[in-house]
Amino acid sequence: MPTSYPVYLDYAATTPIDPRVLEQMMPWLTTHFGNPASNTHAYGWDAEEAVEKARAQVAAVIGAHPKEIVWTSGATESNNLAIKGAALAYADKGKHLITVNTEHKAVLDTFAYLQTQGFEVTYLPVNAEGLISIEQLRAALRPDTTLVSVMAVNNEIGVVQDLAGIAALCVEHDVLFHVDAAQAVAKVDLHIDRIPVDLMSFSGHKVYAPKGIGALYVRRKPRVRLAAQIHGGGHERGYRSGTLATHQIVGMGAAFALAQSEQLTETARVTQLQQRLWAGLTEALPALYLNGSAEHRVPYNLNISFAGIEGEALMMSLQRLAVSSGSACSSASLEPSYVLTAIGREPQLAHSALRISLGRQTTEADIDVALDEIITQVRRLRELSPVWDSQTNTLIA
Repeated sequence: MPTSYPVYLDYAATTPIDPRVLEQMMPWLTTHFGNPASNTHAYGWDAEEAVEKARAQVAAVIGAHPKEIVWTSGATESNNLAIKGAALAYADKGKHLITVNTEHKAVLDTFAYLQTQGFEVTYLPVNAEGLISIEQLRAALRPDTTLVSVMAVNNEIGVVQDLAGIAALCVEHDVLFHVDAAQAVAKVDLHIDRIPVDLMSFSGHKVYAPKGIGALYVRRKPRVRLAAQIHGGGHERGYRSGTLATHQIVGMGAAFALAQSEQLTETARVTQLQQRLWAGLTEALPALYLNGSAEHRVPYNLNISFAGIEGEALMMSLQRLAVSSGSACSSASLEPSYVLTAIGREPQLAHSALRISLGRQTTEADIDVALDEIITQVRRLRELSPVWDSQTNTLIA
């Protein structure tokens, strides 16, 4: 990476391919280039074997059977296949669906589409910590409810929902439960023995695998039915047609295996870095607001609002850091984050939020650069702000 590049603290947007992953991918781009669907020669047989090994590696992270893993192009496609596929397959049972108003756009836009197709959707609110109420979910369930979709880890504020409690409620009411786990792999417990979900979406590029590859867990016992969304050839047991990208799949499998093996040590390391960053900021700067639960969150994320500062000016001033103001999928919008609005942040604080996400390459030196840059620029901007009193370090009433 060029030395002029800023310190990368936007791992929630994407991660670099781990060199160990890339090493395992390379042969499948050159000498081992066969189509895994070619069953008449060694090129195809080798590719199929590699695909099935990777399928087992992804399945192992959640304790699933390899045959319950369906390859997709990413979490967006997995979410579409899970939500639309289940809604259509079970439409004869009912057309009521439930999700949360802070889900990723890949989920919210999919539900919005289904509403145009005659489905009714209940959007659960979250509290000030970004968490849903199990009792509100219970009250929202109806005899014609067929699917509940709740993300494991919020992509903007890093909060972790009570997946076990939601799953138990869905089992009790015989309702399918889908989890968007794009931001959760090797960060929270996703084992299906403890969290009996029916459908779970994964992304490769959030876990140091390449972009353009994902997977969907589809429970076999009891069997979950899905209406296919991509047709042509019947690949992936008819769920998702299309020639499989062996090199991408090998990369995702290798990345998931690495993430699983390093989960405990990496989580402990990143937790220390997150605590160092948060402690340094709160000691140096008044009027900071942590967005999302302090207790129920992953250590890989800090989402912070700064009173008295215009958000765009803050983002433009942080020249030494690669951070974001929210989801990469919504970063072009001038509107305040809908996630921060949902937890009750007023527009100024919502606009002044930074999402700082840590990852495998983050070091203590990176945290020190972040502390210096953020503290320096926040102080500078507050000096210029017409709504901040630098004498008292408070907002002007």
